[in-house]
Amino acid sequence: MTTAAIFGLISGSTLFIGALLGMYLKVSKYAIGAIMAFGSGVLISALTFDLMENAFLSGGFDSASIGFIAGTLLFVIGDYLIDHLGGHFRKRRHGQIHTNKTDQKSDVNSGSAILLGAILDGIPESLAIGIGLAAGQGVGFSMMIAVFISNFPEGLSGAQGMKSAGKSNIYILFVWGITIATSVCAAVLGYVFLGNASKDMIAITLSLAAGAILAMIADTMMPEAFEEGGRFIALATASGFFLAFVISHLAS
Repeated sequence: MTTAAIFGLISGSTLFIGALLGMYLKVSKYAIGAIMAFGSGVLISALTFDLMENAFLSGGFDSASIGFIAGTLLFVIGDYLIDHLGGHFRKRRHGQIHTNKTDQKSDVNSGSAILLGAILDGIPESLAIGIGLAAGQGVGFSMMIAVFISNFPEGLSGAQGMKSAGKSNIYILFVWGITIATSVCAAVLGYVFLGNASKDMIAITLSLAAGAILAMIADTMMPEAFEEGGRFIALATASGFFLAFVISHLAS
């Protein structure tokens, strides 16, 4: 359990580091796009070789499919509801687009929605770390490395998006601080409740996390990476994928 908490804290710490850089340094659009694409590649590799592969080996095709579909739907529905309340301001491109289009009511609502949205983005990754530790075979460690790398561009981009939406530095740090604390709790819960779970349950939860993470990448990270960095960010995505692939196989 302690290991799960430490892994969750380490992986979440780069959210804070990225946020600090996003608040106080002027990072070019291309650099943000490239970093975001690299993080996307890392996560895609991790969910493919660490989560879905182990879900299939643990519970077979049926359990892996049920979890994957459920995770995707849960994220898409939750993200839609939170974005409708104003949570889209946590995303840099939406923060810029809507900065001058919000009324007083939506600005008030967006505060809580941004926090909920940030937590929604972070929970699947952290659950996967705890679940991976419970499943063994190096899954927890490789997921921790993958999330550690991918959280940096999320923190950087999210901070800039919230600043563009008029949020204060204190609020931005508060959002990521709560997100990190929630990530630690999610990693611990994933480990504790699934430490003695059946193979089918482990398969469902691993693939559920994979589905939610992939939906998050498609909704948030890849569109922004292409918008900011152009078509050559494909090279950064491939680099991130390959690095995570190597780490995954070295850790197993």
